[in-house]
Amino acid sequence: MSAAQAGKPVVAAFDFDGTLTRRETLLAFLLHTFGAAAIARHALVLSPTLAAYALGLIRNDVAKERVFVRCLGGMRMEELQQAGERFAMHVLPGMLRHEAMQRLEWHKQQGHRCVAISASLEYYVRPWATKAGFEDVIATRLQIGEQGCITGKISGANCFGIEKVRRLEDLLGVRDGYILYAYGDSRGDKELLSYADHAYYRYIPDCESGAD
Repeated sequence: MSAAQAGKPVVAAFDFDGTLTRRETLLAFLLHTFGAAAIARHALVLSPTLAAYALGLIRNDVAKERVFVRCLGGMRMEELQQAGERFAMHVLPGMLRHEAMQRLEWHKQQGHRCVAISASLEYYVRPWATKAGFEDVIATRLQIGEQGCITGKISGANCFGIEKVRRLEDLLGVRDGYILYAYGDSRGDKELLSYADHAYYRYIPDCESGAD
């Protein structure tokens, strides 16, 4: 750590899917919440969207929103929150990367401020991350329509790419006021990693030594 950095608070920002977990979590959440038969029916209707996304013809946020509208549209917010809490309690623990959780524990032991920052749904990321010891959670939210029902539309921007940097700036303020460690595994994390003092792409350092 340089002399200019000495004395500054330290923040550790972790992507969720593929970084803290071994794989993507959205499909697992939908299957746990609605069952395989219902998701198969939705997938059939969504097949043109899924194919277009796989071919790079539509953006991540567009494809994701269509999935949300189809699968979650009309669900009451209370039901979605409860489903997220059940998924966080019963399924997510079995999807975690051991080395990432060790690194999180190292940051906590150093007294660093830990932030989970993800394009995944806040409704299951937040309850899991809060229990795991994260001080802040930045994730994707959905719009609420009439009578407290979910529309499926994303509230604000999808927490992906440059939006992760914007959300972190909103949370923490002036960038030169802290030292930033960032962990990610996909193109949606690259702007965040470029923003960090210590960036780790698909790599978790040795926690015993605290090595970069």
